[in-house]
Amino acid sequence: MPKTAIVIGGSGLIGNLLIRALLQDEAYSSVRALVRKPLAIQHPKLTNLVLRFDDENALQIALTGDVVFCCVGTTIKKAGSQAAFRAVDRDLPLKCAAVAHKNGVRHFQLVSAVGAKASSSNFYLRTKGETENGLREIGFESLYFLRPSFLLGDRAEVRIGEQIAGLFAPLMRIFPKKYRPVKAATVAGKMIGLDKDPQPGVHVIEGFDD
Repeated sequence: MPKTAIVIGGSGLIGNLLIRALLQDEAYSSVRALVRKPLAIQHPKLTNLVLRFDDENALQIALTGDVVFCCVGTTIKKAGSQAAFRAVDRDLPLKCAAVAHKNGVRHFQLVSAVGAKASSSNFYLRTKGETENGLREIGFESLYFLRPSFLLGDRAEVRIGEQIAGLFAPLMRIFPKKYRPVKAATVAGKMIGLDKDPQPGVHVIEGFDD
């Protein structure tokens, strides 16, 4: 039976590519994009749900379907403070996940980061780890944490680390696979592949093959 997919963070690099791929996949009859501003993408299967994420009633209505793909992510520089960063990268995914689970959504995928760990001394990785731990407690039938390293792709904003990683990507083949730069399209494709045959339990995905 065709699925309804919910994408949170559809304006980002992975999220945008994921939505486009979902729309072309016959396994999905409906794609819901939870966004703050309408996406430029237009498609009969796509519903742009422009909402405020502090609107509890709107979230209750929007977060119904078969699977949630959470691709939200910012930087401290863009967010403006550590507190604002935490609100986007931790609080928002956990809030949406709790509502989705209550609404009967059984499967959840999160784009996290390689090295995510709640006990990390690095604020960014610690926040990602806290998000993962919070999601583990919610109780989804299947839960996937995708932990890419630097992302390769055409991002609207400039992220210096990713640009440098792109330049040196061929040389980084000497590093373990999980630390190598990865194409955002590869991550998006992996997410869809995992959802085609979701396995029970919690799974961490590191190291991606192009």
